[in-house]
Amino acid sequence: MAVDVFCHRRRPLIVRKAAEFDQRIAFRHETPRLPIETGSGLKQMNIFDEFQARVLAAVEALGAAGQLPAGLDPSHVSVEPPRDAGHGDMATNAAMVLAKSARMKPRDIAEKLAAELARADDVQRVDVAGPGFLNLTLDTDRWRGIVSAVLEEGADYGRVDVAAGRKVNIEYVSANPTGPMHVGHCRGAVFGDALANLLAFAGFDVTREYYINDAGAQVDVLARSAYLRYREALGEDIGEMPEGLYPGDYLKPVGEALAATHGRALLDLPEDEWLGDLRKVAVAMMMDQIRGDLAALNIKHDVFFPESSMITAERDEVRATIDELAAKGLVYEGHLPPPKGEPSEDWEDREQTLFRSTDFADDVDRALLKSDGSYTYFAADAAYHHNKLERGFLNLINVFGADHSGYIKRITAVVKALSDSEAELDIKVCQLVNLLRDGQPVKMSKRAGTFVTLREVVDEVGSDAVRFMMLYRKNNASLEFDFAKVTEQSKDNAVFYVQYAHARTRSAHRNVLEAFPDMSYGCAEITGADLSLLVDDGEIALMKRLAFFPAIMAAAAEAHEPHRLAFYLYDLAAAFHGQWSRGNDSPHLRFIQAQDKGLTAARMALVEAIAQILSTGLGVLGVHAPDEMR
Repeated sequence: MAVDVFCHRRRPLIVRKAAEFDQRIAFRHETPRLPIETGSGLKQMNIFDEFQARVLAAVEALGAAGQLPAGLDPSHVSVEPPRDAGHGDMATNAAMVLAKSARMKPRDIAEKLAAELARADDVQRVDVAGPGFLNLTLDTDRWRGIVSAVLEEGADYGRVDVAAGRKVNIEYVSANPTGPMHVGHCRGAVFGDALANLLAFAGFDVTREYYINDAGAQVDVLARSAYLRYREALGEDIGEMPEGLYPGDYLKPVGEALAATHGRALLDLPEDEWLGDLRKVAVAMMMDQIRGDLAALNIKHDVFFPESSMITAERDEVRATIDELAAKGLVYEGHLPPPKGEPSEDWEDREQTLFRSTDFADDVDRALLKSDGSYTYFAADAAYHHNKLERGFLNLINVFGADHSGYIKRITAVVKALSDSEAELDIKVCQLVNLLRDGQPVKMSKRAGTFVTLREVVDEVGSDAVRFMMLYRKNNASLEFDFAKVTEQSKDNAVFYVQYAHARTRSAHRNVLEAFPDMSYGCAEITGADLSLLVDDGEIALMKRLAFFPAIMAAAAEAHEPHRLAFYLYDLAAAFHGQWSRGNDSPHLRFIQAQDKGLTAARMALVEAIAQILSTGLGVLGVHAPDEMR
């Protein structure tokens, strides 16, 4: 069953087939959004940013020495993991991107940079590859220092230093208050919440917002549906719900509440006398249910913003927004071409009040008023974003469902117009979710009538499985969520695999007490262990993965892509499980060496650092880090 958005700003869900983590994709900053400003406020700097700074310093030094032209533009210089881990620990494209402006061969620049970079004590080797790529191999002690840094900084390891208190508004879920959350909302809800956690971890002042669309025609439909359930609660046989009203049993409690409050009094009233009150009651009860559904996923919003609040007796924010656009010369009376693909008999060619959306890269100008003089949905959306700007938010993120991708250009255009291009708006689209059981589409819910509810999914598999698997695929790719696969205990179930890794770290700490009763978690013997004893290739590989964590967090926050963190955690878990398995085959590689306390302490320090990163990363994703798995 494919699920998408049913109404305003609704979204989706699924399971990603386990795949090896691609380090280069995780580090690549393809779509920069809110700038991440790395500074000196952290004890452990992002190691890739640190070496990028070293490369830039080397370019400057060579320029000052006359070996390179002075004033070269270094903006496209990057430092990343190499494509092949056998080529070293990190690679830079500096010589390649500087060659044209320097009017030199890339390899000549690379050889000069290699000599400069090799001077550092923690650089073991610098190799020039191909036409001019530089591959750096670091001294092993540098990687051992990462373990000490993680143990020292604890939950703060990996934080990036950003402009203090920078505000960002993230609007996500925003489902119409016409029923319970369905499984199609789940992906956007989890994505938005994890992104909020990620940006908060990166130091942003995050506001999590839900836009309540309580002023549209669908709320009248809700009230009429509730009225039928009210009549049913009074004993009337209402039969099948009429076409156009909301089916399902979720409105029965609303009808029962109305019957308990009003008795039979509403039966004798005309619709125009009960419709307004029932709208308020039904919306309030639906929002209570939606808050409960979100709470089942450990999601809480800071702001619930009702659309109806923008038009009151004191102020009409929609009109004020239109007037502001008009004052900027961006509103006019004109005609629009018929929508593409719409039958001509359904379209009326008339003069309309239009916003000059095409001035801001939209495809067409957008209508602000309907033929009856009421505001269009777009006008209300414009006013809502204007309200955000007036609250001081210049960094905005909206999470939309797949069927709202057409809104991106018009909303982006009006935000640019209202903010004089000062505000940054990033609209993330969450694609479809295919809900399966053993590979077969899941049938509709009896309770909801037309869809599977979010609560049904959470109740069956748990919030951890739902949250992690919603993030274990990029948001703009469709997702398959198979109930059977997300509950199996195997490597193919990513959430189990990562949580099991954390549980194994705790198991190791319980087991070490049998050999060394004084070697408790976090004890001085572990935190002060002689890490030079860690010499195995698997141990060194694990330390390198720990070093990647700050860069992953920075890249994920900058690109607004929490899936990068989910991929990283799976990759770290896989490496840890792999080293554990090596110990099963080769006893001298086991983390606990009963005859060697010093080596055991060093290995337990590594285990403790892995546990910390897994715990921190899972926490940002909103997933528990269990001490044991049952």
